[in-house]
Amino acid sequence: MVVVGVPGVGKTTVVDKIVAALPKAKLVTFGTVMFEEAQARRWAKDRDQMRKMPVEKQKRLQKLAASKIARMKDPVVLVDTHLFIRTSEGLWPGLPFEVVRAMKPTHLVLVEALPEEILKRRAADSTRSRDSLTTDGMVAELELGRSFLSVSATLTGAPMLIVTNREGRAEEVAESIASMLRSVAR
Repeated sequence: MVVVGVPGVGKTTVVDKIVAALPKAKLVTFGTVMFEEAQARRWAKDRDQMRKMPVEKQKRLQKLAASKIARMKDPVVLVDTHLFIRTSEGLWPGLPFEVVRAMKPTHLVLVEALPEEILKRRAADSTRSRDSLTTDGMVAELELGRSFLSVSATLTGAPMLIVTNREGRAEEVAESIASMLRSVAR
């Protein structure tokens, strides 16, 4: 299952709670796998620096990460990633054809929240170097996220689920996703 959302939506919090609810689930952060590949090649010193690389290098890292994830044999693999990344060349798909083809996800989940909540979360996160956006910019990113999710679902044939992660409700959202996964596994 691939879980996506714009930066600051609370996606990682939701994914962590899904993993806690599903003991056989393995959590994989796509960006971390990409960063490990970048470090092995001495291309980046931190994850945020990868966004500033030429897109061709980023594409290569994406393919390497997708292949590595596809080889994982765990019963449930939850991939935490983004649908698009802001680069110096423009918005770049986080799940291009080569990546979804390699990973073959069984489910796609988009985590959303209210634009104001996302902006507040991003402002409070001092651990990351994120682009600043206006409320209108965040609304545009959320709309774009739905478009990218639709394309990914079309390419993979995987069902897509859109959930809203309101402030203080991550546990509820995670349980609804975990419940869906349990019902599919039966």
